[in-house]
Amino acid sequence: MRFFERLKAATAAEWRAYTEHPFTTALAAGSLPERAFRHYLIQDYLFLIEFARAYALSVYKAFTLADMREAASGLMAILDVEMNLHVKLSADWGLTAADLEQAPPAVETLAYTRYVLDTGMRGDLLALQVALAPCVIGYAEIARRLAAQPDALAATNVYRFWIAEYAGEAYQQVAAKAQAQLERLADLYATPAREAELIAIFQDATRLETDFWEMGWREGRRGE
Repeated sequence: MRFFERLKAATAAEWRAYTEHPFTTALAAGSLPERAFRHYLIQDYLFLIEFARAYALSVYKAFTLADMREAASGLMAILDVEMNLHVKLSADWGLTAADLEQAPPAVETLAYTRYVLDTGMRGDLLALQVALAPCVIGYAEIARRLAAQPDALAATNVYRFWIAEYAGEAYQQVAAKAQAQLERLADLYATPAREAELIAIFQDATRLETDFWEMGWREGRRGE
């Protein structure tokens, strides 16, 4: 079993709670309250700012020039693709990029981003990539599942653009490259003695991802 699959197997309950959260299922069904998605999207924009910093840290932590280029590619994908999607979707609510950037971060946003950056500062590139993996690779897995649902990409689903972005070839390639890099790093540096530490990082990051969905889900229920 490859390294990423071992991480998922060791945290199966947490991974399922994250990748099959009701928030994601409601996206595919088009039934998620707009209030929930709006709150999530604004917070995710703030999250991506800090995630970009984590990728910049990956450049510093890189062992090789190839790893530096991989991290730089991920950084540009966040700054030039993902964040632009958020701005386009938020324009429907009359919000600008400046409005998104100036929004107050939720506790869940602070907790997750600080955890990833702290893990990267204290550890090596492998530890940082493990902390990033639930988001980067997990979103690709989630989007593939959602895109396969009936009418998830139909014109009647207001969330089809979000699903299509992460299920699309460009993002799937980003996730595939991230997973390949993770496997290469694990082959070099994930000793049996260290694996429990890396599993714990992956488990924590996955729980924080679930909390992020839950944050938006709770906001939607407040509007009922």
